[in-house]
Amino acid sequence: MSSEQVDVKELQRQISKIVDPEIGMPIVEMNLVDRLDVKEGEVDVEYHATTQFCPPVFALKISQDLKDSLTQVKGVKSVRVVVTGHYFADAINRQVNKSLTGSEPAPAEQAPKQ
Repeated sequence: MSSEQVDVKELQRQISKIVDPEIGMPIVEMNLVDRLDVKEGEVDVEYHATTQFCPPVFALKISQDLKDSLTQVKGVKSVRVVVTGHYFADAINRQVNKSLTGSEPAPAEQAPKQ
């Protein structure tokens, strides 16, 4: 069984197109990407937020843009994106990577009825 080779340079080109929506600069130029690993078509990318309190909507957008962009590269089977250094990192990572487990995140807890 042969697996199609993923072009790491193409992954890097796609990452270089991702722009921080708040600052308006590519995340690569801001040195936010910490790790890019590829193994048998599975891509793991890790980046850190510009600040711990970067608005979650922007961190989520960067994460989703990374996932969407890298998923389009020939030979990529799955993409896992991890943001670090953000106060809401766990929730952002769960949201962006929810399709990896094939399940939706648990619904928000409701207040008990009085």
